[in-house]
Order: sequence, then C-alpha cells, then structure tokens
Amino acid sequence: MATRILVADDQEGIRSAFRLILDAQPDMTVVAEAADGRAAIDTAKAVKPDVVLADIRMPVADGIEVTRALAGTGIRVVVVTTFGLDEYVHAALRHGAAGFILKRSGPTLLVEAVRAAMNGDVLISPQLTVRLLRETGRPRETSDVVLTEREDEVVTLVAQGRTNAEIAAELFLSPGTVKNHIASVQRKTGARNRVAIAAWAWATGRAEP
Repeated sequence: MATRILVADDQEGIRSAFRLILDAQPDMTVVAEAADGRAAIDTAKAVKPDVVLADIRMPVADGIEVTRALAGTGIRVVVVTTFGLDEYVHAALRHGAAGFILKRSGPTLLVEAVRAAMNGDVLISPQLTVRLLRETGRPRETSDVVLTEREDEVVTLVAQGRTNAEIAAELFLSPGTVKNHIASVQRKTGARNRVAIAAWAWATGRAEP
C-alpha cells in the first residue's frame, strides 16, 4: 500500500510543491495538508498518516511541538527546514524526529527521507548534519554507558548515516542482528531513535560526522 503523508507548512507554495513531488511516486500519496502546527497535530491524529513532513517553523505550534505531540503514536515525523543550522533541530532530535532535511536539498532527498522513515531508518541532509555539529561549539559530553565491541561498531556506522542493510553487509551480520544491537544501544543510552543514537555518539566523541 502507498505511504500516506501529511504535509505541514505555512507556505502554500511549499505544500503544493511537496504534494507534486510525493504524489508522483508510485508508493506515496499525500492525504492531507496543514498550514500551522496545531492543525498538523489535530489532522494527523484524525487522519493517521504514516509520515508527517513538518516545517520547523510554523505558526501556533512549531515542528518541535508537532514531533513531541505525535511521539508514541506510530506516526513518523520528518522535520523540514530552510536553515542550514537551527537550534530547534536539537530539540526535535531529542523528541524523536524521524529525519531532518533541508528544503533546498531537492526532490530526491525528500522522497528518500520518507522512504527511510518508513523503513525505520533516518535520513539527514549532509549539509545540515555537518553545520549542526560544527557550529554548536559545545564541549563533548562524558558518558558512563558501556557498549560491547559489536555495539560500538554499529553505533559508529549509525552515526555515519548507514542503513541497517549497509551495516549488516559491512559487519557480516544479518539485518535482524543489527536491529537487536541498535535496540540494545537505545536501552543503554536512552536514545529514542537512530538520530538520537548518532547525536549521542557525536557528543561523546565515539564518532565524527
């Protein structure tokens, strides 16, 4: 079945452009739109799309609030931003966003981000990742979390943006084993998803972007 998508952005032109791109895909369909964050939350709860594309800055409620409100519902939120670096991205990551993409990244990345979210992976615009880490200027955090050698290898590859299939191939593991390692890391670190695992790895110096 086609992935059902809600597009939330306060600019009608952006919503229309995203709809054209996504509806052109054989495995995707835009089922609703919202012009502000509160409408996005209410519509998502009523329509129950698979994925919400949420602008980071919207009236009434921003992309962070949308992400937080939909956490635990099974609806994946991919945050979209115009900015190469935005302090809101940190908060959205902590609340479990399923991806971060720049609006200028183009239609291919937009489509790939939706597919990655549906596959349980996370796609982040490379420019956003690098600038986010380069410009924070914060000292590295310390961590007393103890990982196994294999978990440490998996975390390093997750932080590099690798998918489960790519990690499995590189480490000669089954995708199921990779998922188990990721689940174990999430329990140990308290990370909500792959993006949070990557952020933890960067912050503690276990990996570099």
